[in-house]
Amino acid sequence: MKYSRIVGTGRYLPEKVLTNFDLEKMVDTSDEWIRTRTGVERRHAVADDQTTSDMCVEAAKVAIEDAGIDVTDIDMVLVGTTTPDLIFPNAATLVQHRLGIPPCPAIGMEAACTSFIYALTTADKFIKAGEAKCALVIGAECITKIVDWTDRNTCVLFGDGAGAVIVKPSDEAGILATHLGADGQYKELLYYPVGASKELHKAGTDEAAITMVGNEVFKVAVKTLGNVATEVLHKAGVEQSELDWLIPHQANLRIIQATAKRLNLPMEKVILTVQDHGNTSAASVPMALDVGRRDGRVKPGQLVLMEAFGGGFTWGSVLMRM
Repeated sequence: MKYSRIVGTGRYLPEKVLTNFDLEKMVDTSDEWIRTRTGVERRHAVADDQTTSDMCVEAAKVAIEDAGIDVTDIDMVLVGTTTPDLIFPNAATLVQHRLGIPPCPAIGMEAACTSFIYALTTADKFIKAGEAKCALVIGAECITKIVDWTDRNTCVLFGDGAGAVIVKPSDEAGILATHLGADGQYKELLYYPVGASKELHKAGTDEAAITMVGNEVFKVAVKTLGNVATEVLHKAGVEQSELDWLIPHQANLRIIQATAKRLNLPMEKVILTVQDHGNTSAASVPMALDVGRRDGRVKPGQLVLMEAFGGGFTWGSVLMRM
């Protein structure tokens, strides 16, 4: 066995849809303002009693069916999220139990919007080391629960959802290379001010909401996403011209367009879902992958580069053969 390989994908979106026209009634904004600056047209939002693990379970069921496996085949669960149900136990343990997966390593990973890429990279290493034979990897967020709905600069961006993949060993080319990174010096540009050991009493109040310096985040994101793509291609010995698809973090259409330009990739080779889902943080990459597979664009044998960038800042990329 030389590779790990994604053999199934799935996604879940909450029923509630918030269009830009809905937001016009909630905050000082307009459909035109949102579309021209972000590319977002609509986003999904969880119900009040719905949790991240609820979405994880539904996305996982679809991926498990797509892979043609049984839950008893799974021997590792990884959930990347910034919005877990509880401080502990981690969301992966909740998903493992609810799906009836036998006792196994169940790991929650938090790297903001890069959480899924971190989790998938971890699964890749475990499988290549022979420590896992079938991993369930999920990226999911209830990000709308930590947004300030009076701040038009942030509330228009985000949505909820979950994306899942099944990863197994393979003798054929699958994941060819991965690259992860982080730099905490940028913390003040994008963060959530409340945590278990810091000002937890503010949770649920007007003082607790995502804080972002949009222009500065844009500058660092575009440069970093270009570099992280180049790095993973170099590791695998692959030329940019060989890429069939770029599946980027669906943060903002302008960031995606600028990143594609740096890679000399036409937008026709980029999977876009930001218009339908908004920025779903850790869920955006696996959901976009599932969309591309199910609408027939992403085909077996094609070369796909997935990448993400999130608060911290964190970043990561995965190059794989489908």
